[in-house]
Amino acid sequence: MSQTHGERRAVVVEDDEDIRSLIEFTLTTQGFDVRSAETGFDGVDQVREFDPDLVTLDLGLPGIDGIETCRRIRELTDAYVVMITARDDEIDRLLGLETGADDFLSKPFSVRELKARINALFRRPRRGVGAAGPAPASASAVAPAVAAVPDHEVLEHGPLRVDVDGRRAFKTADELALTRTEFDLLTELMRTPARVWTREALLRSVWGTDWASDTHLVEVHIGNLRRKLGEAQGKPKFIRTVRGVGYRMESLD
Repeated sequence: MSQTHGERRAVVVEDDEDIRSLIEFTLTTQGFDVRSAETGFDGVDQVREFDPDLVTLDLGLPGIDGIETCRRIRELTDAYVVMITARDDEIDRLLGLETGADDFLSKPFSVRELKARINALFRRPRRGVGAAGPAPASASAVAPAVAAVPDHEVLEHGPLRVDVDGRRAFKTADELALTRTEFDLLTELMRTPARVWTREALLRSVWGTDWASDTHLVEVHIGNLRRKLGEAQGKPKFIRTVRGVGYRMESLD
């Protein structure tokens, strides 16, 4: 489905009518064209048909829950996903983030907080293709041409190469299927490979927030990124944890 230039779309997946109406109203006032669904199955169908830029997703849905719904949505799109839950259980948050959610909101939440979180997400560029989609077979053929484009930012670190403007990442000749958040984290780390990034600094740069309590977002997404880079647990090849501080790219010397 095509979109007019500048139009933003959202799908609200929420079984509580009052909360669904509140989110719909909030997003509409933010300029979104909004559709909604009450179940995970319907939410996936809406995402497939509507091609949204944003999905708000309740964790405790009837039928398939928010975790499974998020997993299926991630197979279709790299839209921003904000997961919403009434439960304050850290394991729920971790599972949600590991399946591809970009942010997390606990009920009850204020309209002001919802708007702030969404505005922070949209300060980051949208890749425009499914984040979990397979890498094209011709990745090795097209990757060398990237560096020949004038003023095209390309970062390299050993076998890793990031085409910043094209929002594509490669390990040797293989394109990596990164989510938007994973791509942004890798880009920030590779731009300044010797810098030790604190979790708070990454929150400000990638998520656009100063909420210190959200540092778990960084930890989980770094873990997901490491797995996609092929790092074994406890044996960093590309991203090193600096104990008590944060993260930096591993020295290749």
